[in-house]
Amino acid sequence: MDFITPIKTFKEITMSKLTKDCIREMILEAKATKGMTWEQIGAKLGRSATGAAGICYGYGKVEADEADTIISLFGLPAEAKRLLMEAPHRKPLQPWPPTDPFVYRFYEAVMLYSPAWKDVSHELFGDGIISAIDCYFDVEKVIDDQGVARAKFTFQGKWLKYTKF
Repeated sequence: MDFITPIKTFKEITMSKLTKDCIREMILEAKATKGMTWEQIGAKLGRSATGAAGICYGYGKVEADEADTIISLFGLPAEAKRLLMEAPHRKPLQPWPPTDPFVYRFYEAVMLYSPAWKDVSHELFGDGIISAIDCYFDVEKVIDDQGVARAKFTFQGKWLKYTKF
């Protein structure tokens, strides 16, 4: 039976074609298997839960020490370090427009309320835009006066004034 080529294992195939998408899937699988929360992962990385999720989804570049922590925490191959440290291609994981109901609600809120948000922002800051590079995101669980759980989202971005030319 020497003429039969052995079938490669999933790990062998993955290692030969390791991509950022593969790394994200490995991280999410390990997170679920270990029962970890983004809050716990953020604490290990010295980041917020949202910041940790963002880099694990591939939306941010990490430093060498963070890459080492991620590799150790999730049991990733050493080859993942180089990819984790590369500047990311920030492409949506969702189709456009979004089909996931949770994501779609954000899309809907932006489409409905952004003209009002823009108007108020321009009154406060002048003509400009919010930076999507120099910004901070966070999600909190809050309880209202009636005891109902609510989601509180923070998007804090540097205000960039338009320049005259």
